[in-house]
Amino acid sequence: MASGVTVAVVGVTGAVGQMTLKILEERKFPVKALRACASERSVGKTVTFQGETIRVEKVGPEAFKGVDVAFFSAGSAQAREYAPQAVKAGAVVVDKSSAFRMDPKVPLVVPEINAHALKGHQGIVACPNCTTIVTVMPLKPLHDAGRLTRVIATSYQAVSGAGVNGVAELREQTLAWARGEAMTARFFPHQIAFNVIPHIDKFVEGGYTGEEMKLVNEIRKVLELPDLRISPTTVRVPVFTAHSVAVNAETERAVGPDRARELFAAFPGLELWDDPAQNRYPMPIAVEGRDDCYVGRVRQDLSLPNAINFWVVGDQLRKGAALNGVQVAELLIR
Repeated sequence: MASGVTVAVVGVTGAVGQMTLKILEERKFPVKALRACASERSVGKTVTFQGETIRVEKVGPEAFKGVDVAFFSAGSAQAREYAPQAVKAGAVVVDKSSAFRMDPKVPLVVPEINAHALKGHQGIVACPNCTTIVTVMPLKPLHDAGRLTRVIATSYQAVSGAGVNGVAELREQTLAWARGEAMTARFFPHQIAFNVIPHIDKFVEGGYTGEEMKLVNEIRKVLELPDLRISPTTVRVPVFTAHSVAVNAETERAVGPDRARELFAAFPGLELWDDPAQNRYPMPIAVEGRDDCYVGRVRQDLSLPNAINFWVVGDQLRKGAALNGVQVAELLIR
């Protein structure tokens, strides 16, 4: 491996961990040595990185000795337990779980939006929820141009956002339907094939879900707008990869559709696909495997002069998780 940085990937056998390895390779991140870490049940498995086969070791204090950057994609419980150990060993932690996102001492970073928040970090940097990242990317240029006052966001989230069990359930139910067999819901609360479920995460006070409140709280923190009014609804849909969000954004100063298109097209990490006459607009099937977030269906709100509607789609395993973490690390090692 090339000279440079010693990296640990915690949760390396999961979907986001595997995508992190892929993106580290794609972006030629200067990895000197790689520690592949996971829970005890994955110890002894192997992963491939830069043509080398690396044996998975158990996450713990010993695994972090000499590590410069540790990517965590193993869930909140493991992050809370092991991230402080990694920091104590001298590593900077880039965490993709919800463990530290709302900790006032931990920056919550989308590099295209608030890279400045990395200054003065105390060893842990959090990445937002995948739906938050996809939603907040086009909100930033709108805010800079017109100052956001209210956002309504309805997400249509792929089953891979729920992990390998979500993917397996959609596949199994679809195959069962094709065979004329009964479809059984084991992982999601209802059948997901040929259905939509307006329920992601646990219900909390007020009838919202945990996923919806993540959207509210994390957008506010990333944009540094603690009082921004946000009305969220999150929906699970029978799509394997890429989250879509329908957004209505109201601004203090009017930003019309033409100006919004210009802003979206110029913003790093966004691509404008907005040609209704040619049926050109973002869809999960077209966005899967791409790094950017794609915006289309940009139009004036018919009920408010200072609001526009748009549709944004992003691969939640790439920009929504692994890519965002690698981009953070690239800034940290400069």
